[in-house]
Amino acid sequence: MSHPAPPAPAPVEFTHRQILTILGGLMMGMFLAALDQTIMATATRTIADDLQGFDLQAWATTAFLITSTISTPLYGKLSDIYGRRPFFLLAIGVFIIGSFLCGLSDNMWQLAAFRAVQGLGAGGLMSLALAIIGDIVPPRERAKYQGFFLAVFGTASVLGPIMGGFFAGADELLGTAGWRWVFFINVPIGLAAMAVVARVLHLPHQRVDHRIDWPGALTLVLGLVPLLTVAEQGRDWGWSSGRSIACYVIGVVGLIGFVLAERAYKDEALLPLALLGKRTVAVGVTASTILGMAMFGGLMTVPLYLQIVKGSSATLAGLQMIPFVVGIMTGSIISGQLISRTGRYRIFPIVGSVCMVVSLFLFSLVGADTPLWRTMLVMVLMGLGLGSNMQPMITAVQNAVSPRQIGTATGAVTFFRSMGGTLGTAVFLSVLFNVLPGNIEKAYTAARSTPEYQQAIASDPAQGEVVKAAMSGAGLSDTSFLGRLTDVVAHPFKVGFADSVHVVYLIGFFVMIIGLIVVFFLPEIPLSQRSAQQARAEDALQAGKGTAEPVAGDDPAAVKAGRGTPAQ
Repeated sequence: MSHPAPPAPAPVEFTHRQILTILGGLMMGMFLAALDQTIMATATRTIADDLQGFDLQAWATTAFLITSTISTPLYGKLSDIYGRRPFFLLAIGVFIIGSFLCGLSDNMWQLAAFRAVQGLGAGGLMSLALAIIGDIVPPRERAKYQGFFLAVFGTASVLGPIMGGFFAGADELLGTAGWRWVFFINVPIGLAAMAVVARVLHLPHQRVDHRIDWPGALTLVLGLVPLLTVAEQGRDWGWSSGRSIACYVIGVVGLIGFVLAERAYKDEALLPLALLGKRTVAVGVTASTILGMAMFGGLMTVPLYLQIVKGSSATLAGLQMIPFVVGIMTGSIISGQLISRTGRYRIFPIVGSVCMVVSLFLFSLVGADTPLWRTMLVMVLMGLGLGSNMQPMITAVQNAVSPRQIGTATGAVTFFRSMGGTLGTAVFLSVLFNVLPGNIEKAYTAARSTPEYQQAIASDPAQGEVVKAAMSGAGLSDTSFLGRLTDVVAHPFKVGFADSVHVVYLIGFFVMIIGLIVVFFLPEIPLSQRSAQQARAEDALQAGKGTAEPVAGDDPAAVKAGRGTPAQ
């Protein structure tokens, strides 16, 4: 028998100074998540080569994405019940432990396992920060504070590739391999973030007694892990092999069990089916899944293209990614300011999706000999598309649900975007490494008939042996051999790699066309001028029940009240 909750507090309205103070703690946590994504981008090749596992790098990425994806809705639901602060601190702590273990890795399999631990923490960093902003800032005013998050993301996006390149390029730093500091650097930053969050992040919260949907969490793991595993390993196992079929069966059984668990738990479910039935939420999670596939699947290959095809160092490749960051920041700032002034958001995901479709198609035309400045212009366009898409979609979904469900809804959008990213990374990298050997063989077959190539091999026969070793498969485990080849002999490998990347971007292009169609179904709901904290307290007081945060979904009128009215 549940006991009545204490009387609801009076509506809370945070001052600008209080919001900035809370933002300080959130920015530290978000900096960790943003830095980890960007610092890995330019160091991946060096790490994979050093651990003799370039063709296994997908495991390190996929393991991180699987655990961060699965943990995201758990953080959202549990923080709705018990409060944001303890789970935000927990997320930072787990992330620190995972980062330290990653720095101790001796092989690619260990790195993948420890990246999985890291992902358990990362799952809460971004989604909880977005949920907390939804708690304290009205949707209409949220754009005013968007610049602070952009400053964090922009700083991490510029510093990350440079730091990743610096650490990857250092043979040894303080007695250990330089690339290990890609992970060790998170430890002092994370400890500082924990101290700041513990000091400044204090939000009023009333605990609400709910069942925890552990069956949903377990069946979600049972459903996703085998399906994502076969997505990455299918090319080696064979898509119709016994192991692949076993993964299909276990995954489908897990997903069926997850749906049954969510139906049984109703509004207390990890991902309530009634919540996903709302049109705005349904469009938001579907579009976010597709965006995640295109974003992660496509962008994973850009740093590899810059380093392998263009011969850039890890540090230089990081700097060459800055146009992409500029595009994201520009798109986010413009969309955020216009949403704040007009109260309208629907147009921005549409424009952003158009930019993504065009940029992915243009990326599919980039070859081994394409001038770098043209590639950078495409990066800017893709960044504009992402910047115009991500935050407006979060705002739309948060605005469309009851203020009591804002953590669950934010977690759902972040979950599906991560899910799309996990699938995109696994499938696209699987496709890349599946077509790569054939394209390289084709490129070298064409090059052998040219006088330039024949002359280069005749002058240094050892290069021919290096190429033979690469063609046998070793070149996919360690690409550092390219530095020992002349430009003429290395060029066919680069052509084969670029041709393989084309396939990835064409798949992303067709996937994103579906995403563009989906966002046209996004409805335009007037943006509320109340924060979720205010709405929860005011609704409880007006209802006269003496409880804050009644069971989500039991009062449809409260959802309508939470939306507010558009400013004139």
